[in-house]
Order: sequence, then structure tokens, then C-alpha cells
Amino acid sequence: MAKKGEPSLRQRQQQQYPTQEKTVQLAGTNRKSKNVTTTEQSFHFDLWFILALNNWIFDFGRPIAAMWIPLTWSPLDKPSVGDYFHMAYNVITPFCLLKLMERSSHRLSTNITYLSVIVFVMGASMHLVGDSVNHRLIHLGYKNHLSVAENPIMKDLRPKELVKSFELLYRYDEEIGHLMWYIPFFLCLFLYYVGCFSPKSRTVVGTGPVWLILVLISGIYYWYLATEGQIFPLVLLTYIAMLAVHVFKSYRELYCDMNGRFLLWTFTLTIVLTAVWSIWLWDDQILRKKYPGLLYVPEPWAYYTLYLASPH
Repeated sequence: MAKKGEPSLRQRQQQQYPTQEKTVQLAGTNRKSKNVTTTEQSFHFDLWFILALNNWIFDFGRPIAAMWIPLTWSPLDKPSVGDYFHMAYNVITPFCLLKLMERSSHRLSTNITYLSVIVFVMGASMHLVGDSVNHRLIHLGYKNHLSVAENPIMKDLRPKELVKSFELLYRYDEEIGHLMWYIPFFLCLFLYYVGCFSPKSRTVVGTGPVWLILVLISGIYYWYLATEGQIFPLVLLTYIAMLAVHVFKSYRELYCDMNGRFLLWTFTLTIVLTAVWSIWLWDDQILRKKYPGLLYVPEPWAYYTLYLASPH
């Protein structure tokens, strides 16, 4: 039993070990801070690589699989291999977007993230149906470089009003579906890009050959996306917004990390390739008729069916 005026056993323990408790807390805090910094500085190679692989196989490869695999393997009244590719794309892409937003060094609004992904899935699923029918029509002689009403197989339809149903399907596929698909997709990429800035002392400057190859692969794919999806204005607006954010953040002495520079370089390559593509086909009168206007960006598959595909 402690004498009067002497500290109790509990008080003596608190006097002996407070610094150790604080040290443990500080060590845990420093370790947490170090992990956060490492995460912010690292390049998300796994996500960017999976996204690029997914885009090339399940999006770019989708029409190839739909048109070139024999009809005996996928009859006209059954989903094609390209349709299954599209289904896989509709699952993998939103998953990658959600994981990408989770790794952002700045907290993003969960409401905006979830709504964007939900609208993305709706638009991509809408496009799945329209695109599936379009690829089936190509097997029957449908020409992508012509409008729906001008296609030879549509002129023989009876009653004539049935063509309107295919025009509605085209709008859901190429217009409404594309907008609901791509606007939230590029919004997610832009919101992630905004969070890629930090003080220079915490930013990794170096890049490697793998990083550059991934930029090249992604930039070529987004060129295909901007042209085939007819969304070059959306890509251009996203790129301008990214440049504006870059200038503003630089003015505040914040610098872009490797993930942000990856997106910026990818979009730069996309804009350059799209400009070269449009200039190359600028005087093509047949494609001009289908793609009028100042922002003249023909679809690669329309060019393919017009000049490269063998006649049915």
C-alpha cells in the first residue's frame, strides 16, 4: 500500500511510459503518411494496363470478332462473339474506373462517381443492343458509309415506315448511347486528373520506356474512340479543360504526377492523330456527304467498308 503523498502504482506507470505511447502513435502516423505519399507518387501501371488491354481486345476487337467470325458459329438470331466482348467491356471498364477513383490522392465525391458509372453502364448497354443489330446488318449488305435511309437493303423494306425504326435504333446506338457512354467516362478521367497535382517535392519526375509504350498504345486507342465514336468535340473539350487545370495548378506551384502526365500525353497524342486523320481524308467527297461540318472526322469502319472491304 502506497504511503500518503507517494504516487500510486498506476501513476508511476503513466509517468514511466507516456513517451513510449506517444512514440508509437507518432510512428504509426508517420508510417501512414509514408504510405499515402508512396501511393500518390506511384504510377498505377496495373490499372492503366488492364484498361488498355480491355479497350483493345473488347472494344476495338469487338467489331472484328462480330464481322469476321463465321456465321455458322454465331447465327443471326443469336448474340455474336462481338456481343460477348461488349458485355465483358461493360463490366471491366466501370470496375477500373471505380478503382482508379479510389486511388486518387484527393477525395472525390462518391455521388458524382457512382452516378457517372451508372450512366456509363446504361449508355454502354444501350450501345450494345444497337451495335449488335448493326453488325448483323453488315453481314446482309449494310454499308456503314451511307446513312440508314440511303442503304440499298433499307430501300426494299415494306412498309416504308419500317426504315424509321432502324433510324431510331441508329440514334440509340450512335447518338444517345454514345453520349451516355462517353460523357461520364471522360468526366471520370478528368476528375481523376484534377487530383493528380501535388507539391514538387512529392512528385516523381522520371518516366520509363514502359510508360511511353503505354502512352502510345492508349493514345492510338483513344484516336479510334474519338473517330469511330464520333466524339471528337467531347475529347477536345476534355483536353482543353485538362490544359486549363494544368496551367492553373502550375501557377499555384503544384505539379502533375506520373498518372496525370500519362493522361495528358495520351490526350495530346489522340488530338494529333485525329487531326492527321481528318486532313488525310479532307477531300473525300463520299465521306464528306455523311460527315458534314467543320469538325470533319470520318469513322474508320466507314472508310473500311467503303475502300477496303470486299463486296458482298
